Amino acid sequence: MTPEQEFRLKQQWPYEDKVALAIDLARDFYKRVNGNVFCSVGGLDSLTLIKFLRKYVSKDIPGVSVSNLEDLSIQRIHRLLDNMVILKPYKTKVQVIKDYGYPVISKDKAGKIQLLQNPTEKNKTVRHAIMTGETGKQGGYRKGTRMQLPKKWLELFGGPENEKYGTNYKTAPFKVSPNCCYYMKEKPADDWAKKNKLNPYMGLMASEGGQRQKALMKHGCNYYGKTVTRSCPFATFKRNDILQLAIDLEIPVPEIYGEIAMQPDGTLETTRAKRTGCSMCGFGIHIEKRPHRFDRLREDNPKEWVFWMYKMGWGKVLDYIGVAWEDEYQEERQLTLDFTPGVTL
Repeated sequence: MTPEQEFRLKQQWPYEDKVALAIDLARDFYKRVNGNVFCSVGGLDSLTLIKFLRKYVSKDIPGVSVSNLEDLSIQRIHRLLDNMVILKPYKTKVQVIKDYGYPVISKDKAGKIQLLQNPTEKNKTVRHAIMTGETGKQGGYRKGTRMQLPKKWLELFGGPENEKYGTNYKTAPFKVSPNCCYYMKEKPADDWAKKNKLNPYMGLMASEGGQRQKALMKHGCNYYGKTVTRSCPFATFKRNDILQLAIDLEIPVPEIYGEIAMQPDGTLETTRAKRTGCSMCGFGIHIEKRPHRFDRLREDNPKEWVFWMYKMGWGKVLDYIGVAWEDEYQEERQLTLDFTPGVTL
């Protein structure tokens, strides 16, 4: 059985077995790094993680967050946590967009579009693979690889290469980049961790797909590398598992998520946002059903919505990729807030 097959098998384990595995993984990591750890804290998944770690591993594990990137309701919960370190981003959201471009579609695809928009002699081989799926010598001269940008996105962003390939793709009137998380969240946390010689617990799950799935399946739940050492004890969890654990641990649910409720098919789901993050992040927006994240931002903070949509140009970006936003989407729903002040995590 390959490591990937073994990982996928563990994803099918019963909830109780996954929790037991997560406890073992978290404790083993703590011992291996001599307790030199911290927990990266953001939304509901990592709020669940820090409570989990403080219950089953050590009550003294610090939490670290670039909190002002999160929704206000998440920030309020962060302020209730003991032993929290709040970091500042290296660049503002506005600076990142102006300097690098918009975070849209996905981190992987944004990186490919960024290369197409910024051609150099050094990246010409990679750009060829992005346009055609054909790799060079280093890639074994393969064809039809996943390096190729899907046709729908080539149609919108492949224009800079038209002359070379005889295509008639569009050239976007805006820059695209995956660099936002790096400057606002990842590098501040990495630098803090290196300075303090601590290693992170992270609330990542392979079921979220994308680069996270690839990395977790390749490197495993606990990873001890030359430059990166980290633990993701929830790696094999699925959405239902993390929500059940949040209930079991009595995690205060930030208002942006609504509440955790049973669905008609018996699974758990949050009644409002499914995932959260930076208020101007567009990764995955094209596959979200309405009300999508920008609809919720309009409802929660109309002034911020106007700023991003009109002044900072997000509306034009959404128009370009075919995501509706300007019509005021309304949904009939009863929202019960499960925000519990005074809860110690």
